Amino acid sequence: MKKSRFRRAMRSFLRYIGLLCLIFFLAFFLAGGTAIFSPRTWSKAGDFLPKLAPAPISAQTETTEPSALDRIERFLFLRRAVESRLRRETYVPIQDIPEDMKQAIIAVEDRKFYSHWGFDPSGIARATLVNLQYGQIEEGASTITQQLVKNLFLSHEQSFGRKGEEFLLALDMEANYSKEEILELYLNTIYYGSSYYGIGPAAEGYFGKRPKDLRLPEAAMLAGLPNAPSLYSPYVDFMMAKKRQFVVLDAMVAAGFLDKTRAEDAKLTPIYLAH
Repeated sequence: MKKSRFRRAMRSFLRYIGLLCLIFFLAFFLAGGTAIFSPRTWSKAGDFLPKLAPAPISAQTETTEPSALDRIERFLFLRRAVESRLRRETYVPIQDIPEDMKQAIIAVEDRKFYSHWGFDPSGIARATLVNLQYGQIEEGASTITQQLVKNLFLSHEQSFGRKGEEFLLALDMEANYSKEEILELYLNTIYYGSSYYGIGPAAEGYFGKRPKDLRLPEAAMLAGLPNAPSLYSPYVDFMMAKKRQFVVLDAMVAAGFLDKTRAEDAKLTPIYLAH
């Protein structure tokens, strides 16, 4: 009899504890507690860890192969890892970058930038068919987000493993940063040729201007450089840079950013280089 009463008392006690836990978690979630599961919350937790040693992106590759633990840490604390790769002394905030420059980059590099989650399924499907045909990576389908994580963290090795890591990091980037932040990071870290990394040094080096003072013809020329910076740099081959500028301006028209009249005017506007 005593055992029976004890069991009933324990069941009542456990039900009471269970009810309290249910009420607690319900209040927790209603008060915004789901944020604990957000990638941004985990990434910001990296702010409490020791800062990583600066690792400039000028080499464009990992100097040493990161361990599995390093890769997991980078994935969990992405903002901390990104910050270690930035050159803050030349960093240009998005509000100081003209709309023409942002639109030119999106038009020529990733027209679906604002609608995808870091990857373009149709582009991946097309590239996958080509790569399976050859049995190796022959064609990419990189979005701006994928190009950003590649330039920040990855080597130029063409393998399915590296593409998989790029894909996961791109998803992580989209979860931790807004589209405007991603575009800002991209413009500040991409290589524009002639030893210029980032929109600030490139605008100054090619045109002797701050990014916010760039005109449409200059912005279109800069936007065309990341595709093949050693080839399209106006200091290497001005005519190739000019042809690439035409491609960018036509892409802006196709994307609805420009009308044909303004694009044609920009093509005819003289470009004056700083050197």
